Amino acid sequence: MTMNRRNVLRLMGTSGALTLPSVAIARQEPAQVRFVHGVASGDPAQDGAVIWTRATAEEGFAGDIALRWYVAIAPDASPVASGEVWARAAADHTAKVEVASLRSGAEYHYWFEAADGTRSPTGRFRTLPAGAVDQVVLAVASCQLYPGGLFNAYADMAALPRLDAVVHLGDYIYEYGEAGYGAEIGERLGRLPDPPHEIVTLADYRRRHAQVKSDPDLQAAHARAAFICVWDDHEVTNDGWIGGAQNHQPETEGDWAGRKAVAMQAYFEWMPIRDPDPLRAHEAIFRSFEFGDLATLAMVETRLLARDEQVMPKGELPQADRVEALLAERDRAERGLLGQGQSEWLEGVLSASVRAGKPWQVIGNQVVMARVAGPDLEASLGAEAFAAMRAKMPEQFRDRIDEALAGYRAGVPFNLDSWDGYPHARERLYGLFARAGSRPMVLSGDSHAAWSNNLHDSAGRLAGIEIGCTAISSPSYGSILPGIGRALAEANEEVAFCDQDNKGYALVTLTPEQAQAEHVAVSTIFAKPFERRVTASFRASANGGPLGPTSD
Repeated sequence: MTMNRRNVLRLMGTSGALTLPSVAIARQEPAQVRFVHGVASGDPAQDGAVIWTRATAEEGFAGDIALRWYVAIAPDASPVASGEVWARAAADHTAKVEVASLRSGAEYHYWFEAADGTRSPTGRFRTLPAGAVDQVVLAVASCQLYPGGLFNAYADMAALPRLDAVVHLGDYIYEYGEAGYGAEIGERLGRLPDPPHEIVTLADYRRRHAQVKSDPDLQAAHARAAFICVWDDHEVTNDGWIGGAQNHQPETEGDWAGRKAVAMQAYFEWMPIRDPDPLRAHEAIFRSFEFGDLATLAMVETRLLARDEQVMPKGELPQADRVEALLAERDRAERGLLGQGQSEWLEGVLSASVRAGKPWQVIGNQVVMARVAGPDLEASLGAEAFAAMRAKMPEQFRDRIDEALAGYRAGVPFNLDSWDGYPHARERLYGLFARAGSRPMVLSGDSHAAWSNNLHDSAGRLAGIEIGCTAISSPSYGSILPGIGRALAEANEEVAFCDQDNKGYALVTLTPEQAQAEHVAVSTIFAKPFERRVTASFRASANGGPLGPTSD
């Protein structure tokens, strides 16, 4: 047997968790334990998944907390697996168990109990299927700014009748303080960030994760299905890259490597993700999941591991005298996002999936991959309508719109933090797809907008299809420019659909014959109740064809 980390865990016991010592050890016991952050599962495998919780004791309790965990085929059934785990103070009293030795393609329920008998909420997950599979249903989510609005999209997701897994593409938390991004909405809704300042230390990041996981709708979604997660930039700070970030100032916020390290530590503590492989960098969270004979899901990391610095961060505008230099820097061939090691891994995963005859290769990727030129709103709306729209804007936005339009007209793409900021890296990736014999479905987050895109290489050949999920709650350009998504679709051949106005998620259903992607929107993120609607639905056949709208 090959001795990798997973097999070592198997030898420790069926749970994959270290059992508690049989020798009695004197330990301080908490007066009461609560599970105020719910439960979560993640990283499903054919024989199990990671299950997670956080044990909350009285204020000031600094010891470890003993928990028991249980897995059953129904909430009221006898457990088929159980064990003991510590919610350790060194891990902010979070606890994770890698449950193994379960049946493939089956739904399980799980819960935790404290020594005083307090029981956590019950969650469920579905193990990955083996062999013939007729359907896989994935919800795709990203960008959940806690002050930005209510997590109504998660309430809708939790009510889905079938859900195999949630693919979360990042921006699970945001780093800003109470005077930052979305603060005016948070003040109105009573959802100001905790701590109130921008987060920098380990304690800060832990508190922010704790606040986000206190949301009942997010807890319901976590309890509904396993999450398969990667981070984007805001789990550390805005517009991160391998050597720094737009929103990191070393002179006041310390060393970049130190900030990144504590942010990753808090992420691994608070998320239902397998702990880092000790044989590779913690940033290297790329990994793959096999859904029987139907699909392979490859989750890539495009932010902290190998990304070169952006030629211009989001939120900044190109000055007229800098456009030429900016575009020249963007055109440097060596600029990249994945790095050689991750690229080689991805090609191997896709090639193996194709050789196995699986009709779908899916890539979970943080940022939009399609070519998206910035829209000329004046041309698309007409000069009179554009002038009227501009006159209604708050004054502080008018000059910025004018500068942005000037940059777009000069050839600056819509978003330089996306793959559009790294065109040669994108071409190398498309070449990788071709060598693997795959036209994958790419899932993308980050943009706070819904997308259905057909990806083409520089020769015009279809390289893949892309489904971009909108934000759970984070503001988008549609907040300022209603209807800009339609203008983007009209201006860009690769963009079949773009919605910058609504909040929600994408629901992807794969079968051996086709993929269907529904863009699910909630009517409001500022109140309850809300209404659900599907703003658009697209299909692609399993023979590698383009996305097209679903017929009624």
